[in-house]
Amino acid sequence: MIAAIIKEIASRKNQINSVVNTIYFGGGTPSILAIDDLKLLIDAVYKNYNVAEKIEFTIECNPDDLTKNKLIEFKNAGANRLSIGVQSFNNEELLFFNRAHSANQAETSIKLSQDVGFDNITIDLIYGSPLLTNKSWLKNLNKVKEFNIPHLSAYSLTVEPKTALGYQIKTGQLPTLNDDNTINQFQLLVKEIKKMGLTQYEVSNFAKEGYFSQHNSNYWKGEEYLGFGPSAHSYIKFPLERGQRGALKRCWNVANNIKYINALTEGSSCFEEEIIDEITAYNEYILTRLRTIWGIDIDYIKTNFNEKINRHFKQELTLYLNSSYLHQLNTKVVLTDEGILMTDKITSDLFYVK
Repeated sequence: MIAAIIKEIASRKNQINSVVNTIYFGGGTPSILAIDDLKLLIDAVYKNYNVAEKIEFTIECNPDDLTKNKLIEFKNAGANRLSIGVQSFNNEELLFFNRAHSANQAETSIKLSQDVGFDNITIDLIYGSPLLTNKSWLKNLNKVKEFNIPHLSAYSLTVEPKTALGYQIKTGQLPTLNDDNTINQFQLLVKEIKKMGLTQYEVSNFAKEGYFSQHNSNYWKGEEYLGFGPSAHSYIKFPLERGQRGALKRCWNVANNIKYINALTEGSSCFEEEIIDEITAYNEYILTRLRTIWGIDIDYIKTNFNEKINRHFKQELTLYLNSSYLHQLNTKVVLTDEGILMTDKITSDLFYVK
């Protein structure tokens, strides 16, 4: 698999011309990779791409994978940011989430990371589960303050139908999720995180100044990126005919490991692709930018999309600007604190459907 990914990295080096300013090992459990394999992948990126001198290099980790030696190896390999999949500091909840680590391992992994010299650490926490009370949620949030963690991603629990959790709720083994509790815990999250000096720079992401995720921010701002390995996605800008705007292309790698390896071995394409049309580009701009503190740029929409889209946007926007959900500052439109709770509804209304 490592050889196949290295081959893909080399084969796609001409697809983007921009400087690489973030490297992100994630999606799965890259922290279980042998350090020699990790170095091979990193070397392939540096060999084939123009990598910025100061780069954000993140590795996703499970708390139970981290040891002092492994963390030192990560640091020596160039990693300067860790994303630790904590989810909860409560053992009962961790069992509910079917996580392999304990609350103690979660805390130990953070301490070890800081001792080794990682100051740029993000953890993820989940709220809205049937087991989570406001009191236990506060205890989870207080760990962010206790460990002086500069970045937090906090997500509402979602139930997919074909999962063990979905089955347990459907059959009455667990109570259904309570929307009011979820909203209360989100509001508690925002209140407590502000006290700690973290900025809510995206609906689900909070950070101290200087610790916003550059990698994720590039995605929300519509910057291009390449993803390598099975199931990886890419987002590429490329020129059309002279005098026309550039177009956008989305690529997604085959998910099956064997098919992925065979494609690279045979020299054939390991991904499918689609050109993103104007309507999709507009809807994705609304979807990603509205969630952030950078908001929607009215001038950008006026310049980059056709008259029908602009007419629809202005009509829907006017309705919301007369409410308490959106705020306009010069040419930027951002969600208010009240509007954040309505993000999905506002986004849906601003979408253009042909």
